[in-house]
Amino acid sequence: MTILRARPASTLAVVAALAAVAATGTALLTSPASAAQGCRVDYTPNQWPGGFTANVKVSPGDTAVSSWTVTWTYAGDERVTNGWNATVSQSGSTVTARNMSYNGSIPAAGATEFGVQGTYGSSGGAPTGFSLNGVPCNGTGPTPTGVPTTLVPTTPPPTSAPPTTPPPTSAPPTTPPPTTPPPTTPPPSGCAGAVLCDGFENQTGSTPSGDWTVVNPDCSGAGTATIDTATTHSGSRAVRINGAAGYCNHVFIRSTRNLGSVGSVRYARIWVRHTTAQPTEHTTMMAMTDSADGNKDLRIGGQNGALQWNRASDDATLPEQSPAGVAQSVPLPTNRWTCLEFMVDGSAGQLRTWLDGAAIAGLTADGVPTHDIDGQWYNRTWRPQLTDLKLGWESYGGGADTLWYDDVAVGSSRIGC
Repeated sequence: MTILRARPASTLAVVAALAAVAATGTALLTSPASAAQGCRVDYTPNQWPGGFTANVKVSPGDTAVSSWTVTWTYAGDERVTNGWNATVSQSGSTVTARNMSYNGSIPAAGATEFGVQGTYGSSGGAPTGFSLNGVPCNGTGPTPTGVPTTLVPTTPPPTSAPPTTPPPTSAPPTTPPPTTPPPTTPPPSGCAGAVLCDGFENQTGSTPSGDWTVVNPDCSGAGTATIDTATTHSGSRAVRINGAAGYCNHVFIRSTRNLGSVGSVRYARIWVRHTTAQPTEHTTMMAMTDSADGNKDLRIGGQNGALQWNRASDDATLPEQSPAGVAQSVPLPTNRWTCLEFMVDGSAGQLRTWLDGAAIAGLTADGVPTHDIDGQWYNRTWRPQLTDLKLGWESYGGGADTLWYDDVAVGSSRIGC
């Protein structure tokens, strides 16, 4: 994954030009827009065939802002469908993102982040022309337009060139920093009457307890589950799962609520973050006991680098693990919070999945067997009756991962992100 950043103009060239001004007594005429010092917008995409998400980091530089509007222009036919932590709109190829009520204030040298999701058809190009509150960012801006006949007052040139180290061109590290900035997303305002609605704020110790219990089905090893206060989606707490490679190193937290009372139609909304791209081997990160299937688990995790559902009783997968089937799913983005939603209809034997609000075709069982998607899933009658919820990590081969879970909700109607 590449962080797309507009390259700043050569700082040495700027210093040379200022030196020339000092020597000749003549100043360059510049635009007031160039007064923003250090303003930058970093756009980090995660793209798959036909769709994408992007994390956008806004840094005002030397001057604090009390509200912000960020704009950029797409080079291809991208269309933004939704966003989070910002109000996002698009006109033609230009996207405009405005702050929410809770994240408009950014201190000098500070930053905030928001995200967008969208689609594209034939092409997806790198965005350009980033600006913050109408001021060009990332070192771009108007070029000198001429030399005035009288001297324009200027600030003395710096005695040494600014740092010339270019911005990094590689993807962000797979291991997160020791701490993260305070979350910009407010605590959930409600969970639409959900039976379970938990941001883990009532956890007082280092080990999940109360509404959650730590479980190690079948065997236990190096996997651990702890309460984390450094990396959260909202509030001050989240659950951290250190998932080691190998089957017996699995670990989960299990809700102690009676989720069988939700009924035959279950909706869930779970914010999840992880550090390591999904491996080729089969893994599980969430599981639910199905009392209509010998109390075997209905599981969601990954295989062949993309999200998949798996039925423990017969190892059926959704989508099918053919190249065409896997292409109908998407990978779970790394190093950012992602909103995962799903619906399981036990009476109709159907299942649907959304990632950051977008439906995933390969993670949909609509009752009509479709080759490469749910053909294998419907090799028998499937009428699940789910009784619990487990969040964690299980690897059936190689593949360790660190995951966080926060703002978990389960109910009989869609809750949303």
